[in-house]
Amino acid sequence: MNSSAEPRPSKCSIGRSWRQLPVMVTAAAMLAASAQAQAAPKRGPSSELFGDDPPKLRGSLQATTVPLPRPRPAEAPQAESAAEPSDKPDEQAAPAAPAAPEPPKQSACRLALTEDIAVAPSIADINGPRGCGGTDLVRLEAIVLPNKHKVQVAPPATLRCSMASVVADWVRTEVTALAAQQNSEPVVLDNFDSYECRGFNRIPGAQLSEHGRANALDVRAIKLANGTSIGLTDRSVPRAVRESVLHAVCARFSTVLGPDSDWYHEDHIHLDLAQRRNNYRICQWDVLDPLPKVAPLLPAERPEEAPPREAEKEGKDE
Repeated sequence: MNSSAEPRPSKCSIGRSWRQLPVMVTAAAMLAASAQAQAAPKRGPSSELFGDDPPKLRGSLQATTVPLPRPRPAEAPQAESAAEPSDKPDEQAAPAAPAAPEPPKQSACRLALTEDIAVAPSIADINGPRGCGGTDLVRLEAIVLPNKHKVQVAPPATLRCSMASVVADWVRTEVTALAAQQNSEPVVLDNFDSYECRGFNRIPGAQLSEHGRANALDVRAIKLANGTSIGLTDRSVPRAVRESVLHAVCARFSTVLGPDSDWYHEDHIHLDLAQRRNNYRICQWDVLDPLPKVAPLLPAERPEEAPPREAEKEGKDE
């Protein structure tokens, strides 16, 4: 044997190399597949439908001429230039203010009760406890006569428009005629009470009065321009004058209360427009006679010849 010859591999080493060969081939195949995947272009949603090939042109593009609009005639009106927007926030247009609410519509009574008839400004509705208050209210300050003179309501009365309208018409007609009989005209209507949230005659727990509904007025007197004061319950005022007032108010108002109606109306007259079934009306005002100017005579003294009272009593017993 030649000692210089290369040593042959042993059987153990050869077997180990053959066992490692499949592992190396598998790793090389995986690296080649990864490199091929990275080199391939990414597929999008459209490529799944239409394929990976790029679109092909189906013809050459031809240049076309787009017609332009005709020039604007010189006689045409000029277009308004739009306002240039401002970059500054302070110069921007302020937002439009909200529209003011429309005022409530006036009632037919309110439209009829003009300044030529009465000074009666409208006031807000009253919603008080236990049903007190009302709507379409006015503050009756004065009544305007046909000659434009004014009759002051002292103090001003808070009333419903319907009640104020009837009071004004009464003063402008019957009261003015009554004053004319004395060669004068009314100047003040003495208001004793108007709106007040209370029961009848201020009795606790009583039914709500028409005063609590702003539907009543208490009057004490009518003052004339010549200084005369007509007290409606004053027995010194001529009976004919007071009766003329009685007939006038009982024809206009649904309730009239005065002396002898109860103990609460001896010094004033109550007027209201209470609504009752079948338009039932109440007119209770006793126009009292004037008091005598001279006191009645005392009974005469007992005559001396008259029998003694005891003897007279004994005679009756018999």
